Amino acid sequence: MAPLLRLQTVSKSYGSLVVTNKLDLELHPREALGVIGPNGAGKSTMFNLITGDVRPDAGRIFFGETDVTAMPPHERCRRGIGRSYQIPHPFTNMTVFENLLVGACYGTGRSEAQVTDDCAEILERTGLLPKANMPAGKLSLLERKRLELARALATQPKALLLDEIAGGLTEAECQELVATIRAIHAAGTAIIWIEHVVHALLSVVERLVVINFGAKLDEGDPQTVFNSPQVQEIYMGISAE
Repeated sequence: MAPLLRLQTVSKSYGSLVVTNKLDLELHPREALGVIGPNGAGKSTMFNLITGDVRPDAGRIFFGETDVTAMPPHERCRRGIGRSYQIPHPFTNMTVFENLLVGACYGTGRSEAQVTDDCAEILERTGLLPKANMPAGKLSLLERKRLELARALATQPKALLLDEIAGGLTEAECQELVATIRAIHAAGTAIIWIEHVVHALLSVVERLVVINFGAKLDEGDPQTVFNSPQVQEIYMGISAE
């Protein structure tokens, strides 16, 4: 099966600091791909390269058969690349429903009338329908994370990028969110999920990639990769000897 998303020897540096080093990565249709690595490994930069917030110094990025390397972020979004951010930043003075309308209209190019029913359905899927008319600034952390997820879904993504969406949640809240993500994936959306809450990640993803110093260290079956001595040493600080 042809990849839905492909990074081909992508590199990015800031002066002498190499943050992405000849990175190759593939996401297939309907796949759930997990990405782990120590802080500063270049994981969020990888997302910024995929969405177009950052341009690579070398290499190419393909979405389907299209080379999107030079394509601006809004065009990539409308082609089907959606993203949640590690720290939610909703429009705090707007309601939850209005936040979703903004994402849907600007992310898909459709009118408010065309997206209203879809937004209501997404609020139900993400557990936010009872909060639809609440100002987003009054939401709890879990609810803000759900809104971040809902806004990404409102852009109708074929590939959904999740950046540490489980961070800062209690175990019970994390399990609630994992159930929602699992349902989104089961409905057919391909996912790339960067996460430090590894047990949550491993309960969803089908393949795991490890990034260190901007380069791919390992990939494959999630449990096998995570338990490898090299990954345990670099990611967990456990000596391989």
